[in-house]
Amino acid sequence: MKQFFIISFLALQVFSISAQEQNEQKNNLRETAVKIFIDCFYCDMNHIRREIPYVNYVRDINEAQLYIQETRQQTGSGGSEYSFFFTGQKEFEGLTDSLIYVTRPDDTRDFTRDGRTNMMKMGLMRYVARTPIFKEINIRHTGESEEDEVSDKWDNWVFELETRPRFESEESLKEFSFWNSFEANKITPDWKIEISFDHRLTRTKYIYGNETFKSDKTQVRFENLIVKSLGEHWSTGIKTELLTSTFNNAKFNADIFPTIEYNLFPYSESTHRQLRLAYGIGASLNQYNDTTIYGKIEENLGQQKLQIAYQVQEKWGSVNVSLEGSNYLHDFSKNRLELDGSISIRIIKGLSFSIRGRVARIHDQLSLVGEELSEADILLQLQEMASAYNIDGGLGLTYTFGSIFNNVVNPRFGNGRRYYR
Repeated sequence: MKQFFIISFLALQVFSISAQEQNEQKNNLRETAVKIFIDCFYCDMNHIRREIPYVNYVRDINEAQLYIQETRQQTGSGGSEYSFFFTGQKEFEGLTDSLIYVTRPDDTRDFTRDGRTNMMKMGLMRYVARTPIFKEINIRHTGESEEDEVSDKWDNWVFELETRPRFESEESLKEFSFWNSFEANKITPDWKIEISFDHRLTRTKYIYGNETFKSDKTQVRFENLIVKSLGEHWSTGIKTELLTSTFNNAKFNADIFPTIEYNLFPYSESTHRQLRLAYGIGASLNQYNDTTIYGKIEENLGQQKLQIAYQVQEKWGSVNVSLEGSNYLHDFSKNRLELDGSISIRIIKGLSFSIRGRVARIHDQLSLVGEELSEADILLQLQEMASAYNIDGGLGLTYTFGSIFNNVVNPRFGNGRRYYR
């Protein structure tokens, strides 16, 4: 009996040592996993961590061995093209890659989420394969590859219909609005054709003191853009806009602008960086509902526009800035200058700064109504009012500190900060 207890005790000790060694080996293997930093908008990080558990997720880009950046742009079909840029750091310095995943407009969020995550898995393999944790990875094929010729009866045209009725009611204000829209797009490597039509009606009843104001505000807009590609840097096109609007005092307005654009960087790098210069000159044909402050009921004018747009997404942050200037050819003092942009910068470890804003210098409100606006026009914003400028914007400062690792998923009591960038 005594010998039995001695043997059992020794066996238990051996089992305990073996389990401890296995845990140590597992921890050592986990420590060798690739440290990654993911930079993307609207990523479901809980889902990514569950599907890709064989890497270490860090919150600081400087601690990462692999920086993964995801960018997005819309496709001609109404879907999205997601570009993944893999940049090695430290031990993986110089090891880079890029992959593209494209969705259809009718793909569900879950389907798109799985597709983006699978593409990320594929890009990770060349880095995971260089670590001991590759032993835990098993690659398999889940379907049969077939080569089919694609037949498109729509010839790349995509159509969209939308309607949005909306109402709001309280004691002193009742408002009903109705918005209908139609879009048709055709986008190929050589051509870009966009057609849009929208109709808006807002009916408002406002009680102020002993007075009741009733009003209708309507707008009908048609836009058409046709662009022809001229290589990797040049493109030309024409934009047409037709408008009738009670707010803008437009009985009928037609703007026609032939435009040429040059991109300093190749268009194939558009998800990563752009520096575009566009110049257009055209005609503005106007008929007004009421006589303007310049005594006009109709006029036809020449106009020109120049735009410079810069966009870049890098490890240090992102920049999206555009500067646009325009003027009427009959009087250069009738002009407008707009600066619009957003900047996000990672300053030091854990600290990031962002700024967004728009500034406009306005001297081209030719359609303003000549007669004095009523109290209802002002309170209900039924008519455009004179303004020499427009400014809006904001700042942001974020500092994060603590553990560099962020591998664990715990969805109890909600997901908390679901989205991560």
